[in-house]
Amino acid sequence: MSDTAAVVVGEARAPRASDGYLRYGLGKVGGAVVSLLAVLVTGFFLFRLIPGDPVKTMTGGRPVSAEQLAQYRREFGLDLPVWRQFTDYCGKALTGDLGTSYQFRAPVVDKISEALPNTLLLTGTAFVLYTVLGIVLGTRSAWRHGGLGDRVNTGLALALYSVPSFWLGLLLIIVFAVGAGPIPGLFPTGGMETGGEEGFAYVLDVAHHLVLPVVTLVAVEYGQTLLVTRSALLDEMGSDYLTTARAKGLRDAAVRRRHAVPNALLPTVTLVFINLGRTVAGVILVETVFSWPGLGGLFYQALSVPDLPLVQGLFLFFSAAVIVMNTLADLVYPLLDPRVAAR
Repeated sequence: MSDTAAVVVGEARAPRASDGYLRYGLGKVGGAVVSLLAVLVTGFFLFRLIPGDPVKTMTGGRPVSAEQLAQYRREFGLDLPVWRQFTDYCGKALTGDLGTSYQFRAPVVDKISEALPNTLLLTGTAFVLYTVLGIVLGTRSAWRHGGLGDRVNTGLALALYSVPSFWLGLLLIIVFAVGAGPIPGLFPTGGMETGGEEGFAYVLDVAHHLVLPVVTLVAVEYGQTLLVTRSALLDEMGSDYLTTARAKGLRDAAVRRRHAVPNALLPTVTLVFINLGRTVAGVILVETVFSWPGLGGLFYQALSVPDLPLVQGLFLFFSAAVIVMNTLADLVYPLLDPRVAAR
C-alpha cells in the first residue's frame, strides 16, 4: 500500500469531531428525557400527599350532600383507583393534555399559557439585569482583585446571595412601598397594574409595579454570576497568552477585553443557561410576596386547594424549564470548548 493510500485509509478510520459531539449530544438529550419522565411520575404521587380533600375545598364550605360530592369525584376522575388515575395522567400528559383545573374549570395548559407572559416579563427583565450586572462587576473585581472595590463587591454579593428572596421582598415592601421613617411609599405593594390605564400610561404603570420584584430577584441572583465570572477570570489572568499579548504592546484594557474575558466567560455561559431555567422555576416566592399574576402566584393558589391537575402541570413545567436549560448548557459548552465532547 502506498503512503498516500495509507494516509487516506487512516483518515477514513479516524473518528470525526462531529461524531463525538453527536454521541455526547444524544447522551445529554437522553438523560433529559429520563429526567422529565421521572418528574412526571414524582409529581403525580408527591402532591397526593398534601392533606385536604380538593372536592370539599371547591364547595367553599357550603353544605353539600354525599351524592353531590360523589358526582364531583366522578367528574374529575377522583373515584378511580390511583393506578388508573396515574396511567390516565401519564397518557394524557405525553400528548400535551395536563388535565382540567378543579377550581378554574379550565384546561391546565390554558391557565399556564395565560400566566406565562407575566412570569416571562418579570423573570426576563431580572435575568438580563442580573446577568449583565454580574458579568460586569465580576470582571472588574477580578481585574482589580484584592482592592477595596473587589472586597466590597464580593462581600455584598455573598451577603445578598445568602438572603431568602421572600424575606428581601417583604423588607423592600415595608421600606419602599409602605414607607419607613423619612422614606415615603414610592412603589405599589403588589399586583401588576393599577387598572384604568391605557397606551403608554399602562406601560409606565406596569413598569412601576415591576420595580420591587425585579430588584428582589436581581439582588438575590446577581451574586452567583459575579462570583463565577470573577473566579474564572482570576484563573485566566496568570496564563502565558496574556503575558504574550502584553509583550506585543497591547494596552491592559485591550488584553482584558480581547483575550482574558472571552476565555473566562465559558463557565459563565453555562451558568447563564442554568440560571434562566432556575429563575423561571424559582420565582414562586417572589410572585407570591408581590401578588404578581404569574405562574408562581398560580402555583400558590393551586396548592391551597389542592388543585391537583394544576399543581402537577405547573410542577412539570417548572421542572422542564430547569431540565431543558441545563441540557442546552451541556450542548452549547462543547461548541465553546471542544475538549468537553472529546472526554
